[in-house]
Parts: sequence; structure tokens; C-alpha cells
Amino acid sequence: MPHSLSPESTPAGESSREMSQAEDIKPEPETQDATMEDAPSPPAPAPTEKSRVNLEELFDDDDSDGEFASSAPVKSEEEASQPAPLKITSRSSFSDPEIMRAFYQRLFPFRYLFQWLNHSQTPANDFAHREFAFTLPNDAYLRYQSFPTADLLRKQCIQMLPSRFEIGPMYSTNPRDRKTLRKASAFRPLMKELVFDIDMTDYDDIRTCCTGASICHRCWVFITMAIKVVDIALREDFGFSHILWVYSGRRGAHAWVCDKRARLMDDQKRRAIAGYLELLKGGDQGGKKVNVRRPLHPHLERSLDILKEHFQTSILAEQDPWASSEKSSHLLNLLPDPTLRAALQKKWDSAPNRASASKWADIDTLAKSGALSKTSKELLEAKQDIVLEYTYPRLDAEVSKKLNHLLKSPFVIHPGTGRVCVPIDTRRVEEFDPLGVPTVTQLLQEIDEWKCEEGEKKVQDWEKTSLKPYVDYFRKFVAGLMEEEKPALKRERQEGADAMEF
Repeated sequence: MPHSLSPESTPAGESSREMSQAEDIKPEPETQDATMEDAPSPPAPAPTEKSRVNLEELFDDDDSDGEFASSAPVKSEEEASQPAPLKITSRSSFSDPEIMRAFYQRLFPFRYLFQWLNHSQTPANDFAHREFAFTLPNDAYLRYQSFPTADLLRKQCIQMLPSRFEIGPMYSTNPRDRKTLRKASAFRPLMKELVFDIDMTDYDDIRTCCTGASICHRCWVFITMAIKVVDIALREDFGFSHILWVYSGRRGAHAWVCDKRARLMDDQKRRAIAGYLELLKGGDQGGKKVNVRRPLHPHLERSLDILKEHFQTSILAEQDPWASSEKSSHLLNLLPDPTLRAALQKKWDSAPNRASASKWADIDTLAKSGALSKTSKELLEAKQDIVLEYTYPRLDAEVSKKLNHLLKSPFVIHPGTGRVCVPIDTRRVEEFDPLGVPTVTQLLQEIDEWKCEEGEKKVQDWEKTSLKPYVDYFRKFVAGLMEEEKPALKRERQEGADAMEF
């Protein structure tokens, strides 16, 4: 139920991993100037062999290196040296090392990622104590990486060429120093965004156009509906305002709730919000998955208002979920009235391939003709449950429940499609086209084809590409978040100054 505090568990999604004690694990396939004492260890070249490797030997936390001294200043992308042009052809693969190197050198918005996670222009522990986890080209998984500055994160990405990286919580101490602590309990997660994961595979039992990793414009509407419902609930019911939605790169979307109040939530509060939004409880094959108590919770009333139009167009017209006799039997099982079910069965047996929209209309037509043994109120409630089953968000709730979950970073490359994991503008969510999101090879080709007008000011490489509107949106989102954090930072600094006075 939406207001339940203890929802049933569902399997965790492929896009995030709960922290385990293991240092290196093999992931599932696709599925400026602050002096700090916790300097990261130097990066090492990524292993080339395909077998599992002991990454602890390659990245010894006790080592130090001048290049990675924690006092290294943050360099802007303008200051970074520009690599030689990389010619992209139709035979270029997005997983080629030189393609990935050029992406991290020229396109990834490290500065804005730093500002987003640091909540300030000035380096602080909000960023320096964050865990990053790298998936390396040989599929090894490197945990507990941390960086005092954006430039050092950029350097390591360029050197190691991770196929993707994930973001975890901010810890009580630098993740690289966890082994030096006398007590393991001193190393604990303190803060992370409240996150949500929506994966299209959770809709496979109701979408008729695609299955598995495949998506099309028709079934992407399920993600659009989910974003609408979850976003408005987080804003109106919980008062959050800084919510970043990100395309997963293939078949889903992630939400990052970045308000400080959300970042500081413990596991109990995260479970409560996940339970509030969770509705579908699964069940036996063909069984009813939605049994909502009446009167409807205001959140569900609002959700039905949002979803009813999509049910008519996207579900009945485009998905046509009950076109076959086998599929229509599931619809009959969701109706509680035996008299009505028998009348509908008789009608549909004579026209088994009747369109879903017509079969849905038949329910009211036969009920009004007298084929109803229960009340019209019970029929209305049953129909509302059916609408919710076919349209309500199907969240991977486990991702949201724990502070220590990792989630794929925005703007990384999806390893299966080559598409960039770009932000989704919720103001125009219905216009978002997942199949139109640029791939890394497309972006690098756009840089090669860029023609600079005489006298035109120098622009960043990402500004020369179709990635520009997504980075601009992210930059404005981050600016709004930092602006809200300024008063709190000022108070904290003042309190710190007062504490030093005698």
C-alpha cells in the first residue's frame, strides 16, 4: 500500500549494487585549494587480461604519490589540454579504448558533477569522502575510490577508462583510508541522495511490443507515466524540490532526490518513502496484483487522474493487452463479479480477437444491461485497480531503501548501447526520446564536424555537440541546488569560527 512502512522486498535492479564487504567483484553484464590529509592512492594501468584480478594489490591504499596529492587544485575543463582530433568512422566502436579516452577527455562534465556532489564550488568532504566504484574494461569492479577534486577523478577516468562508474554515499572518513581505522564501525555512510530506479523489464508481463532489454516509443510510455507519478508525489507529498531524473542509457530511468533533508535520511525513512510509493505486490501468474484499500489514499486519487488518459491511449490503443483469448482471460480474472464474467466470456468467445478498447467498453455495457450480481461501486473499484495494475510505477524498491546503495552516475556511457545517460527534463517529459539520445561515437563525430566561425569565442567540446542541451540542463539544476545550500554553508562556517574564539 502507498502508506505502508514495511513493503515486501523486491529484487535489486541491475543499475545499482548494495555495498558488500568484497573489494573486487565481477559485475553482472548489462544488465580550489583545500589541504586535506586523506590523499588518494595513485591509479594503476587497467589490467588487460580477462581473468579476475586482485585489485587490492594494484591499488594499495597505503601508497602515496605526488601527482595525486590531496592539495592538488581543481582544473577547469578550459585549462585541460585538448587532445588531437580523433577521426570517427562507421566502423568505430563505442567500447574502443581511444573512444572512451576521448569521451572522458572531451565530453564528460566533470566540473558540474563535482559541484553536484560537493554542493559548493569549494572542495569539501561532501565530495572528497564520496565513494566511486569503477567497472573496468576487463569487467573487474573496483570499489571505495575517492577523489579530493574533480580533476583527479577526471585523470583516473582517462587512465583507467572505466566502461561506467557508480556513485555511493559520503562516508565518515575517506573511503581509501578505511583500512587504517582501528574500529571498523568508524567507517560508516553519512549521506547520499534518495534514489529510485525504474526498469522496463518489470513491465514485461503487460507490455506487448517488446521484451527484455528492447524498448520502443510505445513501451517507453510506461517510464514516462512512472516519472510523472513519482515526481509529483516526491514534490507535493514530501516537499522535495531538487529531483534529478536520468535516462539509464537503455531501458529505464533513475531519480536522484538531492535536497539536503533527503540526503541525510537514515534507512528507516528511506524504507518508509519507498513503501509509500510501492503498490504492486506481485502474486501468482494471472493473479491480481493490486488490492487497494478504500477510500483511496489521496496519492492514488491523484495518480489515477494522471494515468487514466494514458490508460486509454497508451494501454488500450497501443499496447492492446487483451487482444487474444489467453490475454483476455487475465482481464476476466481481475473482475470480482461472476455474472459479469460469464457474460463477457460468452461475448468474447464469439469474437476472440476483439480489440482491447472494445473489450474494456464491453464491461460497462453488459453491466448496465443487467449482467451484474455485485454493486456498481465494487465494479468501479475493480476497474480502478486494473488501471493501476497497467499504469502505476513499478519501482525497484530495494534500490531506495538503503543509504549504502550505489547507483550509476549520470553522463556515463551505457555499455550495451553506447548512449549517454543524460538527464530528463520533467517539464517536457513526454517529449523525451530514448532512441534519440546521442551515442558517444556520434558525439565525437560531431566534434570533428564542428566548423568554428571566424571571431567566434572558444567553446567547450561538449558545446559543439548534441550533448549541449543535456549538460546545460544539468548545470542549471546544480546551480539551483548550490544556491539553496549557501545559507546553510554560511551558518556552518560561522559556527565553526565562533567555536574557535576564546
